[in-house]
Amino acid sequence: MEAFFKTHAYLVEHATAPVRRALMDEINWNDRLIGIKGSRGVGKTTFLLQYARENFSTNDRKCLYLNMNNFYFQGRSLVDFAGEFHRSGGQVLLVDQVYKMQNWSAELRECYERYPGLKIVFTGSSVMRLKDENPELNGICTSYHLRGFSFREFINLRTGLSLSAYTLDEILERHEIIAANILRHVEPLMHLRPYLKHGYYPFFLEQTNFSENLIKTMNMMVEVDILHIQQVEFKYLNKLKKLLYLLAVAGPSAPNVSQLATDVQTSRATVMNYFKFLSDARLVNMIYRKGEVSAKKPARITLHNTNLLFAIFPRFSDDQMLMDTFFQQNLCHTNEVYAGDRSCDFYVDGKRFRLCDCEPHRLSSDVYYLRSGLSKGHDKQIPLWLLGFLY
Repeated sequence: MEAFFKTHAYLVEHATAPVRRALMDEINWNDRLIGIKGSRGVGKTTFLLQYARENFSTNDRKCLYLNMNNFYFQGRSLVDFAGEFHRSGGQVLLVDQVYKMQNWSAELRECYERYPGLKIVFTGSSVMRLKDENPELNGICTSYHLRGFSFREFINLRTGLSLSAYTLDEILERHEIIAANILRHVEPLMHLRPYLKHGYYPFFLEQTNFSENLIKTMNMMVEVDILHIQQVEFKYLNKLKKLLYLLAVAGPSAPNVSQLATDVQTSRATVMNYFKFLSDARLVNMIYRKGEVSAKKPARITLHNTNLLFAIFPRFSDDQMLMDTFFQQNLCHTNEVYAGDRSCDFYVDGKRFRLCDCEPHRLSSDVYYLRSGLSKGHDKQIPLWLLGFLY
């Protein structure tokens, strides 16, 4: 136990959170069992350590960080460890990479039932379906998703500002006022291109080659997060990777499932399953048409965020694809987004949106126009960069 406290104190003392993540204020910390999911590289470990740093002194033995990568837990259960920690006065256990532990959901359930005075906050891969595949956690666990840096967080990091986030409705109704307030402090378009290239994943702050790091992270998402957690046989690894590359090349369009199945040398049904795996790993976003169920093929597939585009295509220059990807990475996981029709590119929460790089020739009164090169909009023409202030 002492070794774990020493490691905890060192990690908390040396943890550097360059910006305070918006999720920190969205979580109900009164809950006893809290799951934080997120794709590899978005900063889940740092998030746990920042929570400990904000709420406990470095050497306060009421809180303890654990990483399930530790070989110690090959010979001892989390239930027994949590019991010893709780009996010694422990109140909050921060369990990182919980899926590395066999029968992790059953162990969390037993901890919850045995130690009512103990709070457990754990992290896991975005591929994990906490409640759908782990009924032991139903009714006792609240889960949240930690995303990569938003454009707002990226600007705050680079400038030292504390710019606020806004809801989509606030942006649609008050975008001129909001943009004017932001422009008094910073010119967002000066920071947009760097963000699109390397601003989503916090490890861009490390003194290493960002693209190489991201490629390694993408490989780990497929090789560990998908193959290990979804129990896909290793011999299918190259098919998954090839499918991801083909989707990236195709851009934001309706996938030709039959052709992809031929190219990857597998069945249509397998390709559809792979779509789901890649989406759960936050490697792609899938958009459906309104009224269609997710069992059907998506109307559009894009890579999950613009950083992935530049990792695969270092000299990427398709502005329309960048707009589509930026739009979807900011809205897909928090809003009801559907593919559009002739009147618009997307439906979001029942509203029509069109993406454009210049002023449209014809304006429709019931469409919002998101423009890529605009600093400040007017009427229903809104700067696309403002979507980066949703969190």
